[in-house]
Amino acid sequence: MKLKLLLPAFLIVSLFALTSCSKKEEQKPVTDTQLEKYNPEPAASKPGKAPDFALKNVKGGMDVKLSDYKGKVVILDFWATWCGPCRRGVPDLVELKNKYGENLEIIGISVDQEDTKAEIAPFMAEYKINYPVVYADQSVVNAYGGIEAIPTSFIVDKEGNIVDSHVGLVDKSVYEEAINRLK
Repeated sequence: MKLKLLLPAFLIVSLFALTSCSKKEEQKPVTDTQLEKYNPEPAASKPGKAPDFALKNVKGGMDVKLSDYKGKVVILDFWATWCGPCRRGVPDLVELKNKYGENLEIIGISVDQEDTKAEIAPFMAEYKINYPVVYADQSVVNAYGGIEAIPTSFIVDKEGNIVDSHVGLVDKSVYEEAINRLK
């Protein structure tokens, strides 16, 4: 009796599985136009004045203001403690700050959420971060184009203009080329 009930059920499930898997629609490649539509260039990545900000320093003390660094080349690095590529890129930024010293400023802008903010200070100690790290707020994220992926970095010249922007892990040589061009 049970076999009579199980056999039709098994046949129906098998038939459904075979028919749902048998029709494979051919996927068309994504065009450049489609990519531009869904991955628009961040507003702040276009040449122009870098939006100023005053954000709370993770280590306490006075707020960090971008405008205080006028006259220096600045790398703004939007990142988070849980981001693998961000973790791989931080040692390069530490090395660049050591190499270029007073001719370069780096500001780490943490987009960590409330539940991971407590991890920032230990992360800074572990990676020996030698530049200021601030907490991002939504107005700054919006001013820099929405920051849809991290790491995202912006290179700001001595006059406060954005001259380069990068989404994803950036090779140190790319930063060095820009620093040497702008210093």
